[in-house]
Amino acid sequence: METAAGQNGAQYVLLRALFVRLVGLVYAIAFLSLWLQVDGLIGSRGILPAAEYLAKVQAHWGNEAYWRLPTLCWLGADDAILHVLCGTGAMAALGALVGFAPAIMLLLAWLCYLSLVGAGQAFFSFQWDILLLETGFLAIFFAPLQWRPCKVWAAPPSLMVLWLLRWLLFRLMFSSGLVKLLSQDPSWSEFAALNFHYQTQPLPAWTSWYAQQLPEWMQMASVGVMFCIELVVPFVIFAPRRVRLWGCAALVFLQVLIGLSGNYGFFNLLSLVLCLLLLDDRALQRLPILGRLLALGLGRTWPRWSIAPIAIVVLLLSSMRMGYTTRLSVDWPAPMQQFHAFMQPFYLANNYGLFAVMTTQRPEIIVEGSADGQVWRAYEFKWKPGELSQAPAFMQPHMPRLDWQMWFAALRNYKSYPWYSQLMLRLLQGEPKVLDLLGENPFPQGPPRYVRARLYQYYFTTWQERNATGNWWRRQEQGLYCPVLSLRKEG
Repeated sequence: METAAGQNGAQYVLLRALFVRLVGLVYAIAFLSLWLQVDGLIGSRGILPAAEYLAKVQAHWGNEAYWRLPTLCWLGADDAILHVLCGTGAMAALGALVGFAPAIMLLLAWLCYLSLVGAGQAFFSFQWDILLLETGFLAIFFAPLQWRPCKVWAAPPSLMVLWLLRWLLFRLMFSSGLVKLLSQDPSWSEFAALNFHYQTQPLPAWTSWYAQQLPEWMQMASVGVMFCIELVVPFVIFAPRRVRLWGCAALVFLQVLIGLSGNYGFFNLLSLVLCLLLLDDRALQRLPILGRLLALGLGRTWPRWSIAPIAIVVLLLSSMRMGYTTRLSVDWPAPMQQFHAFMQPFYLANNYGLFAVMTTQRPEIIVEGSADGQVWRAYEFKWKPGELSQAPAFMQPHMPRLDWQMWFAALRNYKSYPWYSQLMLRLLQGEPKVLDLLGENPFPQGPPRYVRARLYQYYFTTWQERNATGNWWRRQEQGLYCPVLSLRKEG
């Protein structure tokens, strides 16, 4: 077993125990959040049924589809299988959380989540999904080979995996700042992006309204601080201990602010878990609760011979990804490029960076139904803006995937999103599982005969407007987003 980690590895046994449990917690949140939505999203009567999708993929790629789309759903993608994957993943995550066979539990959680991502189509196209897969894969080899639960495992963790996780944190943070600069978006280069961000982000919270009211000089200063943390601080990940601890504080500060001013599911929590890897046991023991956990139990570290090839593969793939992000003109040998494409379906190394181009307006889709084509009633979603007087709410770490996709859909023509037409079809059919994804159903007695969607520009109200009307939003109609649709032929 790997004993060469020596004293340095011994500095991270408490950190490893905390990290493994927190990754289990994030997995549990992700699985439970999805479990509440899986029928309406990709179930047999959902918006994008997984079974139909896999059949089309296999028809196109043949046997090659099994590698291009690695998922246990090839064994079956009916509703029962989807629930088994969500339930098994959640149970495995809880097992890792309590310290039972953590490596095996994390492997099982990773397989279940990879399977759901493969079958999830547009509803699993978010960066936090691939970040969880990449983090979760490395966490398997950071966890000890141990069956029985215990607070802390005595065997030191692999330093190779620790530094791969820190390298992941560097890529996540540095890429987030770099893509903003490389996009040449004037909103970022002129430090004006936060003048728009709080009201145009996908799912604002009530705190976003207050952040939008801050003076322009503070918004510009905040952009400067953000660039400093995203572009400069990541380099202290490789600095001596004291500097690294200060860097951890700065990265945590940024993630907390983002989490307090918007809704990004479990993304900020997962990012915070990665930030904690800049600490060590000496720092953690200063916290009274964590300090009392240092009661060592049995445990074995993964053999170095098993970790070394995995580390080489991950480092190679992630370095190539980082080269693409930085736009360095590296002429990778053809075999390396082929290997990169070959391994891409497993999300072992990914590109990161949100809001490279700032959205300066907030188009919002309001879906309506009608029984007679004259009187139209709006479908209220659970989380996205709709009713002007409804305060934006916090729902994280829950990830309402349909509400998020509605934000993307509003930025382009509805024909660009095949799932949108499927949503309208399910509303015309009155499909209960899809209606469960929404808020109040305006047609409880039966589905409407017609549906349509109108497009509005939404803006946060000012202090004066809110005091006068009580509304959090104001809006201007832009016209039809989607024409009137019906299942029945007229005349």
